[in-house]
Amino acid sequence: MSARIGVVTFPGSLDDVDAARAIRIAGGTAVALWHGDTDLHGVDAVVLPGGFSYGDYLRCGAIAKFAPVMSLVIDKAQVGLPVLGICNGFQILCESRLLPGALTRNDHQHFICRDQRLRIESTDTPWTMDFALGQEIVIPLKNGEGGYVASEVVLDELFAENRVIATYQGENPNGSYRNVAGISNKAGNVVGLMPHPEHAVELLTGPTIDGVPFFTSVLKSLIGAP
Repeated sequence: MSARIGVVTFPGSLDDVDAARAIRIAGGTAVALWHGDTDLHGVDAVVLPGGFSYGDYLRCGAIAKFAPVMSLVIDKAQVGLPVLGICNGFQILCESRLLPGALTRNDHQHFICRDQRLRIESTDTPWTMDFALGQEIVIPLKNGEGGYVASEVVLDELFAENRVIATYQGENPNGSYRNVAGISNKAGNVVGLMPHPEHAVELLTGPTIDGVPFFTSVLKSLIGAP
């Protein structure tokens, strides 16, 4: 039986169906979770997808952190549940304090949508173990508030503890400090990533299939595969 990966849908989510498809392509079972759920239905991991949860009112992700399902996700993440937040999901993780720092408006003040080159900086998480360290990949990026910001102390800590999981290569697309594209928590089970791996899982619709290892990684971590 394949691992069950929950995909949370908030009002305003856009990429939940894509995330579920990516999970199925990787070989997992996608389980639909609703923002009002008070049960995670026995899932083995959770994906918080991209979009505009609750219309991005107040701040991106600021209302979503209060959703009933997030109380469960936060509690389970603190004891090891693998959680991946993509784009808006990354913003929700920062607002929920599962990850440090914040995502702010792009420094050029424009929404950006393009294929983005990344370098994988850590393979020590359940979401990146199927990559090679230093591997360069290309996956789509689409955001208006994707600039990762944190204090110099936090940034130093993230790099020193190998918690930056990916960096932007080439021109910085949104003003993220130190080109940070994704980070993890101290335990490594919670990962936030601004670009969209779920849009790069089949060549018919994506620029590459470079996003697939994010999803095969967590499946292998859950079954203990080498």
